Amino acid sequence: MEPLSLGLDEPAQPEHAKGYRPLAERMRPRVLKDIIGQEAVLAEGTQLHLALKQGQVPSLILWGPPGCGKTTLARVLAEQGEYHFASLSAVSHATADLKKVFEQAEKRHRQGQNTLLLVDEIHRFNRTQQDLFLPYIENGTITLIGATTENPSFELNPALLSRCRVLVLKRLEDDALLMLVERAEAFEKRTLPLDEAARSALPKLADGDGRYLLNLCEALFALPEGEILDTEKLGAFVQHRLPVYDKHQDSHYNLISALHKSLRGSDVDAALYWLARMLDGGENPLYIVRRLVRFAVEDIGLADPEAVHQALAAKEAYDFLGSPEGELAIMQATVYLATAPKSNAVYKASKAVMRDAKTHGSLMPPKHILNAPTKLMKEEGYGKDYAYDHDTKEGFSGQNYFPEAMERQHYYQPVARGFEREIQKRLEYWAKLRKEKAEA
Repeated sequence: MEPLSLGLDEPAQPEHAKGYRPLAERMRPRVLKDIIGQEAVLAEGTQLHLALKQGQVPSLILWGPPGCGKTTLARVLAEQGEYHFASLSAVSHATADLKKVFEQAEKRHRQGQNTLLLVDEIHRFNRTQQDLFLPYIENGTITLIGATTENPSFELNPALLSRCRVLVLKRLEDDALLMLVERAEAFEKRTLPLDEAARSALPKLADGDGRYLLNLCEALFALPEGEILDTEKLGAFVQHRLPVYDKHQDSHYNLISALHKSLRGSDVDAALYWLARMLDGGENPLYIVRRLVRFAVEDIGLADPEAVHQALAAKEAYDFLGSPEGELAIMQATVYLATAPKSNAVYKASKAVMRDAKTHGSLMPPKHILNAPTKLMKEEGYGKDYAYDHDTKEGFSGQNYFPEAMERQHYYQPVARGFEREIQKRLEYWAKLRKEKAEA
């Protein structure tokens, strides 16, 4: 993003006085159709395109990863809508800066000029600061464009969200990034010093970030003439770019969800991929193992009772070996869980039984299964007619253990997979005996 503009009317500077401007800034699009990779929300016929055509830019929250075009879109909207453009960052500016922007916007509003205010990382403003925008959005003093990399549903006030449209911008795909490379070459009137394989690898290095890609192109253009890089030399030139992953924010939850659902879907290769993405992004391995243990009891359960032991063993192995060797144990547990038979029968039973426990929580157990340590309790019928299961031929008495005022329920219904097949046979056998004893 460019340096802070608080809406002051600064005199234009001659080109030679402006100093260095990065390639990404010099190439910034001036019209919507030149913005690459966001056709789903910007193409002709979309709500935003129609609103701009009518000269009515709505307040927006732009949600997307770094380098997807949020700042560019805000500038284009300001220019095409003939707004005064002001910008600030929630990372480095405070309430006083906000109030100054609003004061200046009010002056322009009285003079008939509208202000488009871009707020970068808007989710970093606290709730009180976010509430400051509300009256100025409502009376038209400002059109707010809030840019965020985090899920606005969780990070922004409902009151602010209700006054803005949310546009979801996607990470740039490889074809869009290659188009950006071609534009950079046309802009600079020269070809990047890369062989064909290195050129094809360039989008992968950018990881969906157009700004990073253009900065990389600018660095490559600065290489001595005549030097051509292959993929190995390009990798050494770039070194290692950390993946887009914040283990405390949205990426953290997105990737653990992807891992969990891949395990549930028995896709071992996808599960290993998402696991590797999290480990490579710096996620705490013990956080991942906690999810594996949860998965073992929630999605496998008694279809494979060994699953939870494998997950717990991975935790013990990681504690013992540390990183990176201990991560192999986590990989092994992931493979085991992905390939194990699946059942959520215990999970479903727990939901149902907890619901009934809250509904019927005060019901007493039937007296025949209560102990009677005192004479009074015996006189009250505690323990009367209790059948000791081990004394029966089948080791099963078939007595009722539910409260007398409550009908028998069937919470646990095993699936016909893995070890639960054997459990189902036992339950069917006991149900048959229970019926026979009830009819006898």
